[in-house]
Amino acid sequence: MRRLLLAAAILLLCLPVPSGADTLHGMVRQVYDGDTLLLVARPQGQLKVRLYGIDAPETAKPDRPGQAYSSVARRVLMYKLLGKAVTVEVREQDQYGRVVGVVRLAGTDINAAMVAEGLAWAYRQYLEGSYASEYLRLEEQARRRRMGLWQQPNPQPPWEFRQSGQRVRRR
Repeated sequence: MRRLLLAAAILLLCLPVPSGADTLHGMVRQVYDGDTLLLVARPQGQLKVRLYGIDAPETAKPDRPGQAYSSVARRVLMYKLLGKAVTVEVREQDQYGRVVGVVRLAGTDINAAMVAEGLAWAYRQYLEGSYASEYLRLEEQARRRRMGLWQQPNPQPPWEFRQSGQRVRRR
């Protein structure tokens, strides 16, 4: 079993991964949560894509609860993108092997839309350049308008939620 897993890992590392200057074109086959999806692109095949510069509320896992608005963020992203042709401006590949990029539907920046609708935070730790100023501005507008997750009195950013290591006790 270990050999099989090792062989699969080596194969994945050998597959062509888009570089930072690439633009991918493909169809959204699945939405995992408010900031991650599965893209089917040619010739790359299936790629897990993490939306650049945003962090949506954490979804529930078997060993921990999710955050408020996580299911709403996932459903909205599904409604926007599932089964639709998009482009992804590739920024990088993360430590989990996901493509990190700006997803566009008919030219609209979906990452920005999720922040503007109050369904994700601007992910300050990873934002650069014009995306930083734009996404932070959109987050502030959503806060002032109390849109989405900003309806809560003091929403916890997902990066703090993950660090807190909240776990569900199994009985």
